[in-house]
Amino acid sequence: MSLFKARDWWSTILGEKEEFDQGCLCVADVDNSGSGQDKVIVGSYKGYLRIFNPHPVKPGDEVQPEDLLLEVLLREPILQVEVGKFVSGTEGLHLAVLHCRKLCVYAVSGTQGNVEHGNQYQIKLMYEHNLQRTACNMTYGPFGGVKGRDFICIQSMDGMLMLFEQESYAFGRFLPGFLLPGPLAYSSRTDSFITVSSCQQVESYKYQVLAFATDADERQDTEQQKLSSGKRLAVDWVLNIGEQALDICIVSFNQGVSSVFVLGERNFFCLKDNGQIRFMKKLDYSPSCFVPYCSVREGTINTLIANHSKMLNVYQDVTLKWATQLPCIPVSVKVANFQDLKGVIVTLSDDGHLQCSYLGTDPSLFQAPKVDSREINYEEMNAEMKELQKIIREATKTQDILPESEKQRDVTVTAEVSPDLDEESQAIDSEVKAGAVPSVTVKITIQSRVTAQKPSLAVCVQAPLAVTCDQFVFDDLEPDSSETVVLSVFLKESCSPPELEGTCMVSYNIPTGIPRVSQCNFSLPLKLVCIPAQPSKAAGHKLTIDTNKPPISFVTIFPDFVDPSEGDQANALGFQFLTGSKTTLLASKTSQRYRIQSDQLEDLWLVTKELIHRLEEHFKKQNCKDFACTFSGSIPLQEYFELIDRHFELRLNAEKYQELLSERAVQFRAIERRLLTRFKDKTPAPLQHLDTLLEGTFREV
Repeated sequence: MSLFKARDWWSTILGEKEEFDQGCLCVADVDNSGSGQDKVIVGSYKGYLRIFNPHPVKPGDEVQPEDLLLEVLLREPILQVEVGKFVSGTEGLHLAVLHCRKLCVYAVSGTQGNVEHGNQYQIKLMYEHNLQRTACNMTYGPFGGVKGRDFICIQSMDGMLMLFEQESYAFGRFLPGFLLPGPLAYSSRTDSFITVSSCQQVESYKYQVLAFATDADERQDTEQQKLSSGKRLAVDWVLNIGEQALDICIVSFNQGVSSVFVLGERNFFCLKDNGQIRFMKKLDYSPSCFVPYCSVREGTINTLIANHSKMLNVYQDVTLKWATQLPCIPVSVKVANFQDLKGVIVTLSDDGHLQCSYLGTDPSLFQAPKVDSREINYEEMNAEMKELQKIIREATKTQDILPESEKQRDVTVTAEVSPDLDEESQAIDSEVKAGAVPSVTVKITIQSRVTAQKPSLAVCVQAPLAVTCDQFVFDDLEPDSSETVVLSVFLKESCSPPELEGTCMVSYNIPTGIPRVSQCNFSLPLKLVCIPAQPSKAAGHKLTIDTNKPPISFVTIFPDFVDPSEGDQANALGFQFLTGSKTTLLASKTSQRYRIQSDQLEDLWLVTKELIHRLEEHFKKQNCKDFACTFSGSIPLQEYFELIDRHFELRLNAEKYQELLSERAVQFRAIERRLLTRFKDKTPAPLQHLDTLLEGTFREV
């Protein structure tokens, strides 16, 4: 922890219960005053847009009414604000505001005031673009090397880059292999877009490659298809960083040299513009945001990195130069110039604490108060020491130091799975096509030996299994009290689960404020996902398990799947999964082997695991400690890889289907516009049937 605190130059709290994130803060001379003095632009998820011009009379003063230049409610959540040359015909700065489904560009201007209330500021909408996809973030720059203009690129939640050349929409492209959106930045030196994918790798795409790749929005005409046939979106370079990224920033403080900075979850990377690593720094804390701000020595770059411990660290490349305390955890940090004060640090927290600060050198130290000097009474000290030693000895005799596992038993959680399926199934919204999807009841009990504050219970099962309720919140638990909840587990999706186990986790605080967690696991019955069936003699996939003990009758180890009337003669057992597939279990009469067979490779696992588990439990009850199961056959890697290939083919088909739906939607909108144009000047009769006509056209599309 640093001895120094960030010196508060100006600060304010924005609104009430508003939320902010990384893209909600921007600093720039947005009103084109020409003074070189930055304004602070803040947007919130509640839709409030605020512009500040901080100028305290003295450092630490409260915000003055005239510091707030503009406050307007845009009625839609603001995801990001940026300032650039976004309007054609002028090189003046304009404000771009990104909403979930809309991009708006405003001009900010001020009118000279004639009274003491000061100047009047207003915003004017220059143009807006309605987005067909939900936006995530945006970046801007002189795409394609244009002069005196900035274009905007928006990344959607489903991986599409939508490029706007000021008032016009240019084109859209889907990022290959997309899963979740990551940070996005533009490098003007290489004319490239740089992002971090869900594969935990930094990827760079050239603007020219994006421009000439296959259009993602609408099907091109025949001539254009011929010209661009086979041109797929190809990455320029890739670097695997092995972790998710929080932010990307591209700076160029030296002419001809630019650096790509990537803030990861545990590391800080600086890359050359060709993807090679210049340097990286392993962080011993969890970062929240960063900004590279200047180069004070040739060949080095200074960077501010804030973390979740309310610290702001100043690095020169990888060397820590300064550390200071902040009053809150920032989600965004910028460096701005105000009045005659340059290099002011602007931070914004997720709950709206906006602060302008600078790095001071006055240490914030605790000074112990002076006490009156007195003579030492050694007899009293010796008596007190003996008394304390006696207390320590007594405590040592009667109570040992608890190990970590015992500390967690202040609150215990247990789960009891009903031995029988529910008489009336509790399955809800199940996609399984079986006639009746069974469910099983799980009773969870929480017992507390101490006061447990804000206890909450989370119940997790592996998909495709699901629970009727997975989150519970309780009032504070008193010592020696308990809470009990009952829920049901069922098969929700039409596929076999990888395991029949669940986890209960209780999180709570002890009276000292320290958070604790207690958990337990529970096992679900096999009959939750399958029912007894006639065994099959033939199957496409077989697995043989060798043991060192004679085979056990299925009546003994699978009493819930075998009719007791069959006696010890039952050496074949069939399992009919709710998803429709069947698995057969065979016990050899002459050797110590069991065979599991099925037409689907993935269905072998559950029965195999259940067989081994029940055999181990059986021999454990017999006090047999040397029982072992072995597999001497060849591992079915070829079938396993074919199964993976089929899985990815299904996923690729789903992506192509999504692209086809997007194309059809574009066609439908075009038909709708033509129909509206056709009938707008007609008599009322055609207009009465317009809805029916549009509905029929939609079905045709």
